[in-house]
Amino acid sequence: MTDTSNTRSAGPEAHEGQGASSSRLRRLMRWIPLIAPLLLWAVPCWVLLHTGQRWPMSVTVTGTALFALGLVVMPLAMVRGHGRRQQDGAAIVGDTLLGVSWVLFTWSVLLGVLLRLALAVAGVGDGQSRARLVTWAVLGTAAVLLAWGYAEARRVPRVRRLDVPLPRLGAGLDGTRVVLITDTHYGPLDRARWSARVCETVNGLDADLVCHTGDIADGTAERRRSQAAPLGTVRAKRALVYVTGNHEYYSEAQGWVDLMGELGWEPLRNRHLLLERGGDTLVVAGVDDVTAESSGLAGHRAHLDGALQGTDPELPVLLLAHQPKFVDRAAAHGIDLQISGHTHGGQIWPFHHLVRVDQPTVAGLSRHGARTLLYTSRGTGFWGPPFRVFAPSEITLLVLRSAPPTGSP
Repeated sequence: MTDTSNTRSAGPEAHEGQGASSSRLRRLMRWIPLIAPLLLWAVPCWVLLHTGQRWPMSVTVTGTALFALGLVVMPLAMVRGHGRRQQDGAAIVGDTLLGVSWVLFTWSVLLGVLLRLALAVAGVGDGQSRARLVTWAVLGTAAVLLAWGYAEARRVPRVRRLDVPLPRLGAGLDGTRVVLITDTHYGPLDRARWSARVCETVNGLDADLVCHTGDIADGTAERRRSQAAPLGTVRAKRALVYVTGNHEYYSEAQGWVDLMGELGWEPLRNRHLLLERGGDTLVVAGVDDVTAESSGLAGHRAHLDGALQGTDPELPVLLLAHQPKFVDRAAAHGIDLQISGHTHGGQIWPFHHLVRVDQPTVAGLSRHGARTLLYTSRGTGFWGPPFRVFAPSEITLLVLRSAPPTGSP
């Protein structure tokens, strides 16, 4: 478990520094849509074809043309697939090309530098043979990772079980089983059968509480209803609860709130419910995603005070919030456990390093402040590129544990 309680300074100089960093990040983000596609396609094209391989002219011209085609088609397909048109076929093409280009870029950089250096130090071959060996190594590595990553993305996630100690949890609630699914991202690739199998797995976990922390789908509730419908088969002893993610606010969020209610889930939109057992009580609260207010939808915003209104401050609190970065507010309120998704664990290595720019954690259990624990799921589905590389999906079973009796070893 990671302790991040001392990672954020409260001093004015720290806040000024964070503000300056945030401003620089925003300026950089404006350029990323223009720069990223060029780098993703141009770098592997250069490394694989134009760094001393001396391929036959036909190979060089054909390969360069394919990379140029990818550079043009990928952004156009993504705009048509995820923009106003929302053409699923275009989204599949664009998303797949994005995943392929990211893997090629990553391993072109790594193997293009490290393997070539190792071969040179070892005295293997001449410049041309080393350059060609790097090309084949990159292509072979990319092919293996993409095939494996596709299988990982499409499989039913493994169950990750974790005991979570909450000192304020009463003994009557010890052993409470909380199942977390999140970031199902039903989308252009029809995953209705996958969705049904995920729900069957959840139902086999004997949960007291099942939580979905948002990003149900890419697309409106009307459009993705058939993929989301199996969520109506999920069962829990106490409750099914749901909070919105940022992607709901790209796709008529209120429609998703209404559909989840229709399917038997309790949307915790800045609200709470009480889970009682053995004479003890747990507050289960939820907030809208932090992007809700900027969406312009009336009444949608992340409002933790509203979610906790009327609760006994002595009771332990389990909070559902889509994005891990909400934990700053949770810790300030003394929340016992926040559960989140959003990060996908990076989804395709090494993208997790970029995720850490925006989020305090990428995956797993971490401590924030004196009391608050945060569990960040790697997500149940995938967004965009149908690949997961070194970031497996998960269905999470959190078993809540009360503090041991005084004097226990």
